[in-house]
Amino acid sequence: MLRVVLSSHVTDIDGLLAAYDEQMRGEPPNPPAGVTYEQDGPLLRIVGQFRGFISCPRDVGLRGAELDRLIRRQRDYFATRGEAVEWKTRGHDRPTDLVDRLRAAGFVPEEQETVMIGLAQEMAREPVLPDGVRLRQVTTDADMHRIAAMESTVWGQDWSWLADDLIARISAASTEIAVMVAEADGEVVSAAWLVFRAGTEFAGLWGGSTLPAWRGRGIYRALLAARAQLATARRVTFLQVDASDDSAPILSRLGFQAVTTTTPYVWSPADPGSCVRKFGLD
Repeated sequence: MLRVVLSSHVTDIDGLLAAYDEQMRGEPPNPPAGVTYEQDGPLLRIVGQFRGFISCPRDVGLRGAELDRLIRRQRDYFATRGEAVEWKTRGHDRPTDLVDRLRAAGFVPEEQETVMIGLAQEMAREPVLPDGVRLRQVTTDADMHRIAAMESTVWGQDWSWLADDLIARISAASTEIAVMVAEADGEVVSAAWLVFRAGTEFAGLWGGSTLPAWRGRGIYRALLAARAQLATARRVTFLQVDASDDSAPILSRLGFQAVTTTTPYVWSPADPGSCVRKFGLD
């Protein structure tokens, strides 16, 4: 396994990107009950989540008509199941016309995010919270449903699937995911989780959505700091985030480095333009 040796600041972008490609793509550990991994040539197909998921290496290794057939095969596989499927792309993937071929097959891009990596030990600190807010690590089904309800409010969509996803992953490997909530007067105002990836130098930071009335008060940073503390306790070197345009500037100021971009391309049998954001499913 490629390991990156860095100074106290993350500066070796090429080395970070190479480590990310080697360690953070491909088969995630500990599939929840009902989730299966299937290999189709160079692709990993994940089946049994709220929508299908396709992961590929940096270079899929096929070109032209062969690549078109591979793409159509994934689309048609999930079409027979009546399910949507996401093909996760990165900005440095090859071939360069991959996304054009995905579009031609009916896949629709969702929001582009920035893949950012930071040193866990630099982010680990005591969380600073606004008055009346507390952080709590949660594991119960009831708390997962409270998180999903908060996310539904934030995004204006039905996010009940998120509770099922988090419950399943905690059940499959409770030590490999840490879910945290920020609460005020008994209400979940923000939530985020840390996903460990055994055998790598990385852990993933996911979630971080906050109710509008509570934004701009440092809750996102506090959740990041608390999760970084958990990561360093497990000897994790790097934290990785798929950062939105809102969170990327905050992460950059904290020392995270942008290494590439990521864009989900989604095909849906019901609504090709539907936008359901993924949080830590890969």
